[in-house]
Amino acid sequence: MNSSPQPIQSQSPSSDASPVAVEVNKPSVKLYGSWASSYTHRVKLALKLKGVEYEYMEEDLTNKSEQLLLYNPVHKKIPILVHNENPVAESMVILHYIDEAWTGTQHPILSTTDPYENAKIRFWSHFIDNKLGPSVGAVFQSVGEEQTAAVEQVHNYLKLLEDELEHGFFKGRRFFGGEKIGFLDIVLGCGSYWLWVFEEVAGIKLVDSGTYPRFESWLRDFEEQNEVKETIPATDKLLEYAKGLRQIILEHVKA
Repeated sequence: MNSSPQPIQSQSPSSDASPVAVEVNKPSVKLYGSWASSYTHRVKLALKLKGVEYEYMEEDLTNKSEQLLLYNPVHKKIPILVHNENPVAESMVILHYIDEAWTGTQHPILSTTDPYENAKIRFWSHFIDNKLGPSVGAVFQSVGEEQTAAVEQVHNYLKLLEDELEHGFFKGRRFFGGEKIGFLDIVLGCGSYWLWVFEEVAGIKLVDSGTYPRFESWLRDFEEQNEVKETIPATDKLLEYAKGLRQIILEHVKA
């Protein structure tokens, strides 16, 4: 998907007139984000899966643009989706908005029409953003005993996910969304790749091969999807970014 629309050639009514470049069907959707942000990746992947054309605006988070501060004056964070000049902030809120704003056969649903399944999706999405995600972040930002405790917490949370995939509501599914990537796959998947990156950067082991077989199988299938490959940056770029960021964080902690 092209992030910015291209002008097409249109003939004027006069038969001898030369073609004029006219920009048509310009997307009414803009996404403000950061290339390394898992939350930005969520929104990009959702838009791609829904077939929504948009214009992407890369933000310098050390020098936030006037547009970012205008569109999200409360948190002053990315991502921000702007649809018909109406801003929507916070990745989870944006995902729900995308699923509700674009419907029909051309825009496959990311959640479901079943209220109970949607409740399960919301529950585990909350778990990922408020339990698993912060614990993985704590591993990345710590050393010594503090890091050891954070690693143990990550293992506990991955065990809960593994149990859900084996015995819970989503058991037997290739993806949480069934045979195709759905809402919860986006939430969990756009972030799980950091597990491998943090392992190498921090010199620890978060996922021992074979310990969480269903989670590992799900993640392999997720990462093999073309839409995911087109969304997630190359591993070497993520590694370089993470190494620099961890060094800054640890130097700040020492100070």
